[in-house]
Amino acid sequence: MKTNVIRPMICVSANAMEATHRRHRVLATGERNVHALMKMVDCIPLLLPPLGAAMDVAELVSRMDGFVLTGGRANVEPHHYDGPAFPDDEVIDPGRDALVLPLVRACIAEHVPVFGICRGIQEINVALGGSLHYRIHQLSGKKDHRRPQRDDVTQEEIFRLNHMVKLTAGGLFQSLTGHDEMMVNSLHGQGVDRLGKGLVVEATSPDGVIEGLRYNDDSQFIVGVQWHAEWQPDEHDLSGALYNAFGEAARARAARRVALA
Repeated sequence: MKTNVIRPMICVSANAMEATHRRHRVLATGERNVHALMKMVDCIPLLLPPLGAAMDVAELVSRMDGFVLTGGRANVEPHHYDGPAFPDDEVIDPGRDALVLPLVRACIAEHVPVFGICRGIQEINVALGGSLHYRIHQLSGKKDHRRPQRDDVTQEEIFRLNHMVKLTAGGLFQSLTGHDEMMVNSLHGQGVDRLGKGLVVEATSPDGVIEGLRYNDDSQFIVGVQWHAEWQPDEHDLSGALYNAFGEAARARAARRVALA
């Protein structure tokens, strides 16, 4: 039976990486990012290649109904937030930096929903003038938020619930779940330091790391989380609720876009 519900077109950030013993460069994302999105939002996902200035930001924004910023091995380069230079062996993805940061700002200007996950929360923060901690585990009073460092670690160990986060009283996350605290997974080295303009904190870890934020405009869905919400979101109250809220915002954007076509 056909319905009049418009399936939103969601762009999913891809990463540049080396494959086949470093002989080839590929543009890709983990399939879990796409499967979670399709399951929770019922959308048309489109992988967005990290090609920097070769991509037309204005045209992209005019055709998309939402933007998911995925995690990735590479870290946002520090020159985007006046941070100290990386070591020479740090993995970077300059094409993704060059595309995603202006695209986040354009999405906000055009009321396109954005959901940032892991690296994605960091990109939202940097796009709005914030800064990042490079290696949280080297900071005094902070725990190690990275994945287990053993070679034989399993997927279940990597994505297991790791620590509690406190949800901001009266905030979006608390209102979506009715909870004051939630357990989340943890596998990141960098983290939010100085908060970007217009952003408010939605969740923090016991050691004070910002684990969730949103753009302070109730008419928009611009949200970032530091944990990997794409891991079994249908079994996690907060991750599932955020996907649902993102999907609702994306469908509303799709309806507006089609009406104006």
